[in-house]
Amino acid sequence: MQIQDTHSKVIGYLLWIFGFLGSHRFYYGKPVTGTIWFFTGGLLLVGWLVDLFLIPAMDREADLRFHAGAIDYNVAWILLTFLGVFGVHRLYMGKWISGILYLLTGGFFLLGVLYDFWTLNDQISLCNAERG
Repeated sequence: MQIQDTHSKVIGYLLWIFGFLGSHRFYYGKPVTGTIWFFTGGLLLVGWLVDLFLIPAMDREADLRFHAGAIDYNVAWILLTFLGVFGVHRLYMGKWISGILYLLTGGFFLLGVLYDFWTLNDQISLCNAERG
């Protein structure tokens, strides 16, 4: 079985720059520790520095865990990170109704955006598996 590259180390390291907020951990499918990093400043920056060396392993694990396909994880994560309240990432994934609702409600008043930070990898993986 060939491992498909679903996540990018370049994107991971770019998000790591803001990693004391947990963004790279959310990207690699680790929402619990992403939330911990968010509320503790990357475990007082110590965990953030350690993650500099852990990103290649997190990247490999994400590549094994999630399904590659028509929806690109990197594009979806960039759209969520920068345009999440407008629902652009949901429109990109073909989720038109919720995308328009996000646009009209500020990402369901930011709660939907928070939900998507926790679940976006699984949402994309499911869409890619269904589209085969």
